[in-house]
Amino acid sequence: MIGIKNVIAIICGGGPAPGINSVISAVVSEATRHGWDVLGIYDGFSRLARGEKNYVRLEPANISRIHLTGGCILKMSRFNPTKKESDLRTVVETLTELGVTHVVTIGGDDTAFSSMAVSEYARKMGRTINVVHVPKTIDNDLPLPEGVPTFGFETARAFGTMEIENLMEDASTTNNRWYFTIAMGRTAGHLALGMGRSAGAAITVIPEEFAQDKIPLQQVVDVIVGSIVKRYLTGRNYGVAVIAEGVIEKIAEEDFAKLGNVVTDEHGHIRYSELDFGEILKQAVLAETKKLGITITVIDKEIGYELRCTAPIAYDIDYCRSLGYSAVKFLMSGDSGAIITIQDNQAVPMRFDEIRDPETGKTKVRKVNINSVHYRIARGFMMRLEKGDLEDPGLANAYRMTHEEFKERYSYLFDGDAAE
Repeated sequence: MIGIKNVIAIICGGGPAPGINSVISAVVSEATRHGWDVLGIYDGFSRLARGEKNYVRLEPANISRIHLTGGCILKMSRFNPTKKESDLRTVVETLTELGVTHVVTIGGDDTAFSSMAVSEYARKMGRTINVVHVPKTIDNDLPLPEGVPTFGFETARAFGTMEIENLMEDASTTNNRWYFTIAMGRTAGHLALGMGRSAGAAITVIPEEFAQDKIPLQQVVDVIVGSIVKRYLTGRNYGVAVIAEGVIEKIAEEDFAKLGNVVTDEHGHIRYSELDFGEILKQAVLAETKKLGITITVIDKEIGYELRCTAPIAYDIDYCRSLGYSAVKFLMSGDSGAIITIQDNQAVPMRFDEIRDPETGKTKVRKVNINSVHYRIARGFMMRLEKGDLEDPGLANAYRMTHEEFKERYSYLFDGDAAE
């Protein structure tokens, strides 16, 4: 057992995000400056739950330049110690044997919940382990105040934007080519919208723009084809469409079932992870454009994993250092059980109960606000069917329809459209 003093354990959970090492660097610098020890726990909670004391003592000398690097020097794990009480007990016992008095977790909503559970279980066992959580995700969907990003998002957006810009250049150079980029973000469209807006993609489709719980696959196809047709009429038969992967969960399951060869779970629900959404969209869109006499090639590409371990941009380096510093100050105050945020240039702890949905018990999800100026501006730069286009006889002609047929066929796209 390490000497009787304040000892912080840093535990990283979930998937990587640019800036994790910057948080670690700041925690070590501030904690050791005040005589506290810092242990970096390898592989999240997974080894702790097995009783393994796999750690590294972190000191300023061995973290001086890590803030510039991507990835995570402590590795990552999605292991959830709250699923079994025996795992939770072993985690607390192992931390206690290491002399840990405080824990800084870095991760998403599951890691935040695990952090709270460890602290509460330690208290039940008559021990004190104060905890603080630093929220990260490139999806930007944790329930922080409007305008406060999760760390890693801005770096992912910046590098994703460059990738989309390169695809746009390729599409215009080869002509008659469209790229369908499926952007990471299962529950919200922040990353897709951020990349699409910054790169000037022809169109970005996010789940929040559809008011209904479920929509037909054809609705997404109609939205994308509308962009293709309008660009075709301006002499630009190419482009990039950015589609948030969360759109897939908006589509009625029976539409996918019609395609056959779908994989279902034990409850009969489709396993979305087994679907090639890009290929499905590609084939459906090509079938529509063929009817209209528009010849294009479509390449579907996923964007996301290549963004998670890239080196952070200056914004995230500075932001993450502020978060790490503030996390240590929070623990030094004797407090526990909160996530650290930076609001109006001040450290603001948010209690775990503030970010939890009282009905589901899970962390709330921050969606894109489609009524915001941010979204309206992004929508204005897209080339897509708008409500006013229903009165355009030239566009109806391009669809090989009469004006009345065109209006009747596509007016449904604008039912309850908040961005018109």
